[in-house]
Amino acid sequence: MHKIAISLLTTLALWGTTPQASGQTVTIPPVMKIIVPFASGSSTDLVARGVAAQLATRLGNTVVVELRGGGSTMIGAGAVANGPKDGALLLMTTNSTVSAAATLQNTPFDLNRDLIPIALIGDGPMMVGASSKSGIKTPADLLNTARAKPDTITYGTSGVGSLPHLSTELFSDAAKIQLKHIPYKGGGAAVIDLAAGTIDIMFATHSTFAPHIQAGRVVPIAVTTRQPNPAFPGLPTMASVAPAYAGSVWISVFAQAGIPVALAQRLNRELNEIAAGREVSAILNQSGLPPLALTMEDLRVRMRDEYNGWKKIAADKKIVLE
Repeated sequence: MHKIAISLLTTLALWGTTPQASGQTVTIPPVMKIIVPFASGSSTDLVARGVAAQLATRLGNTVVVELRGGGSTMIGAGAVANGPKDGALLLMTTNSTVSAAATLQNTPFDLNRDLIPIALIGDGPMMVGASSKSGIKTPADLLNTARAKPDTITYGTSGVGSLPHLSTELFSDAAKIQLKHIPYKGGGAAVIDLAAGTIDIMFATHSTFAPHIQAGRVVPIAVTTRQPNPAFPGLPTMASVAPAYAGSVWISVFAQAGIPVALAQRLNRELNEIAAGREVSAILNQSGLPPLALTMEDLRVRMRDEYNGWKKIAADKKIVLE
């Protein structure tokens, strides 16, 4: 009997299937792609490569990472949303995809209908950085300068409708100040101008700022979450000057709506365990984005609520991404 069981498992493995405790059989695509809608070297790119190696080992298949940046993440996200329903394509992105979908005039897909959230990988603060030439070193400095000279402090973002854009506008509302938006075609271009002193401040991930902080050209002034983050000791929160404000960045995995339920559940379980594992959690913690295991339903509710919130801000501020 023992030999028969081993033989059955071997046969299933050869066909890319595994038995589940529920009695359902999960078909594992022999090759899976994780699409990352950002440039090489981004936090999401680094996390995706760590996840891909672990996922391939667990599933017994090949998992590769493919970068498809551009279009405010819509090019990469659209490839998955309009792709096959067998789970061969996964999307690893941040909530920038949610903010972009909430502000785009015409989207190539319906975020809430065509994609399903599979697993939350990491969740944490953005960092607020100021040019060393701006004289801004604390949240109080930013607030006082903005109130003394409305609409003169410039902030750069990776583009109209991006997560940093909407997050900065949300802070401006909470703090009752006016800041001047300077959109760029990507966070890399924006942070170069920040380091040069062309713009004053920027909301972004720590990895975006890191080399410029080390060079002394950018000063980290705060984190965006309501509570301080242990990855960035000594940094206050933006809520210290605007108590109603809180914001975060999260990395999650999506799949095309319609993939087999059993496969989606298997991926949720595997990805939650991978994110909490030593190798991937080390990458996440470097950016202050510790792993956070959620069920698919909890993640769906979180995505929906954030989407609706960004929709409201976009409508109030008349922010439209063409």
